[in-house]
Formats: sequence, C-alpha cells, structure tokens
Amino acid sequence: MKGLLALIVVAGLGVGGFFVWKEWQKRRTESPDAKLISTANVEARDISFSINAAGEIGPADQVSVRPEINGRIAELPVDIGDNVKKGQLLCRLDDTDLQTEKETQVSQIAGAKLQIEAAALQMEKTQREFDRNKQLFESKLVPQEIFDNARTDHYVARNAHLLAKNALERAEKALKQVEDKLAKTRIEAPFDCTVLTRPVSLGQTVSGAAGFNSGTEIMSIANLKDMIITAHINQADVTRMKNGQPVEVQVESVPGLKMKGQVERIAPQALIKNGIKGFSARISIKEIDPRIRPGMTSILTIPVASVENALSVPLSAVFSEKGERYVYVKDGEGFEQRPVQIGITDTSFAEVQQGLQDGDVVALELPAEPKTNKDPRKTSGKPANTNGVAGTGRPTTALRPATNKVVL
Repeated sequence: MKGLLALIVVAGLGVGGFFVWKEWQKRRTESPDAKLISTANVEARDISFSINAAGEIGPADQVSVRPEINGRIAELPVDIGDNVKKGQLLCRLDDTDLQTEKETQVSQIAGAKLQIEAAALQMEKTQREFDRNKQLFESKLVPQEIFDNARTDHYVARNAHLLAKNALERAEKALKQVEDKLAKTRIEAPFDCTVLTRPVSLGQTVSGAAGFNSGTEIMSIANLKDMIITAHINQADVTRMKNGQPVEVQVESVPGLKMKGQVERIAPQALIKNGIKGFSARISIKEIDPRIRPGMTSILTIPVASVENALSVPLSAVFSEKGERYVYVKDGEGFEQRPVQIGITDTSFAEVQQGLQDGDVVALELPAEPKTNKDPRKTSGKPANTNGVAGTGRPTTALRPATNKVVL
C-alpha cells in the first residue's frame, strides 16, 4: 500500500513538473530577449540593375523555297544540313514539255519572218504597179477598172505584211513566256545559306506559288552566320530599353557559353504571349559560336543602371510603410527604426543614398519591440518597388529581389 502511495506521489510530481516546464518555455519564447534577430552590416559594394529575359535564337534571314510554276522535281542536289553558296542549284524541275514548246515557238518565229519577207516583197511589187497605173489612169491611157484593181492589190499586200508582223510579235511573246518558265525550272540559292528542312523527294510533283496553298515548300534555307534572338520583354521593363544597348547572352544548351549582343529593334506595339503583356525585341548577336543552332533558348541580361562602391544593405533589411522606406538599426540591446532613401537595387542588395553609415548593423527581419512610435505590423503599407529604382511597388513590409523574368 505504501508503495502504491509513493508511486502516485511521484506521478503527480512528474505531471506538475511537466506543466511548470511548459509554462516556462512559453514565457521564454514570448520574451523579446529570447528571439535572436538576424543582422547584416552596412557596407560598400558595386550594384547593377539589369533586365533579365528569355529569348529564342533564330537566323536573321530565312527563306521558304517554293517553285513559281507547277512541275516534277528532276534534280535535287542538296539535303538537310548542306552548306550552299549563292547561285548554287537547289532544285530543278523537269522541263521536257517546255523545251518542246520552245522549239515550236522558234519554228513559228522563223515561219513568221519568212512570211514578213514575202509580204514585204509583194507589197513593193504592188506599190510599183499601183504607182504606174495611177500615172496611166491620170493620162487616160488605162481604164478605171485596171487602176482600181492595182489599188486593191496594193491594199491587200500591205495588210498581209501587217498580219505577218503581228504573227511574229505573238510568236516572240510566246517564246519569251516559255523561256521565263524554263528559267523558273531552276531554283538557285539567293545567298550563302544552310539547308534547314527538305520535305520533298526526287520525282515528286509540286505546285507553283500562284496555285493552291501558296505552292509546295521544297526546302527552307537560312544564313546561320547572321543570327538574332527574339525575346518578349515585360511592359514594366521595356521603357528602360533602347536600340543599341549591350546584351549579355547565355545559351541553356551550351553550359558556360557567353556571347555579346545588341538591342536592334523594339516593337512599337504590345502583344500578349503566354498570358503576359509585353513587347517583342530583336537582339543581334555579335559573334556566333559554331555550336549555336536555330531554336535554342537563350538567357538575356540587359544592363540598365549601375553604381560603384555604393553603401548598401540586403533587400530583406528594407521595409516600406505609407510610401516611406526604413530599416532597423542596432542600438545597444535593441533596434531603432530609421528612415532611409533607396537608390538602385539588384536581386539581393539595395543602394542606400541617405540614412545609414558604413558599419551600421541592420536587422534582416522585423524586431519584436523596435524603438519607434510606429508599429508597421498594424498597417497594410503601400506597395514596395522592386524593379531596380526607388519608388513604390508590391504591398509588403520588406523589399524582395527583382525577378523580371519573361516566359517564352
């Protein structure tokens, strides 16, 4: 019995001690001195703000090769990946029927020329007879009938000569049309290029560009020595861009590769892509790496503003309330709220133009009891700007790194 009583006493003491310990832990947690605040030193560093975007690499000049006339492919000397020089044959259509037609027109032209010569001789003869009979008729040496017959023969000869000349012109025009079609049976490279696609085969019948569906695509070619990047720039960033700005280019599929580019064109009108309103921008690449292929995704960094050796603090140390910026500076055992003026920001740090000195220690989170009459935890605050310059932006109590990402 005594043992059972002792066991009950021990159990009661254990339960009571447990509740005492829990209450002590609760008070310790709620104590301002119990929570350790993360801090950072105010120090000088270089800060640069850049616009980041994703773009797709493609050739500056790309052509869809389509025949101008209908025909059957008789010669196809190039294939995908071949490098072709300007003027080199890409494709030739069968020209057997056109060659036959050309021979026919040549024969017609030769016959028309003979007819013209014969008509000219006949016209000269009737002209002489008409002139002679006219003199005789005026001298009343021949009757009216003979004079009228001479005049009629000359009129018929002259019309025959005109008809022969018209026939020659028609034959020459027809020959020119046949020769134009013959020239169009040969498709040559308009510039030094590389064959990207070739969806047709030798012997396949193709339609001309004036026919159904704008004709059959024989192949697509492009100049891979002159490449550009097409990017979709967020409307919040496009106002900071201009033609001629330098661009740093990284290619996802080629790790470590960095290239230099330049802003070449910015579209004047916005468009929506993947639910994001922005502007299309064209970036020219200065030096093309041979590993680059059309269609690769690139990461663009466009420097907008920078400052050297600027006093800076982490973005998480800067808070915003009613359009004002402030930080919490360590003051003895506590923290003092101090207003600051912010300049350029990057993804991690903000330039401090006024309010702090080199060596100050700032809190990276909201202290429990800061030395101030204001309590920023009781106000919703105004949006904080995170786009690289001072101002207002999203509704939050602390600045966040700027992302400026564009989704392709």
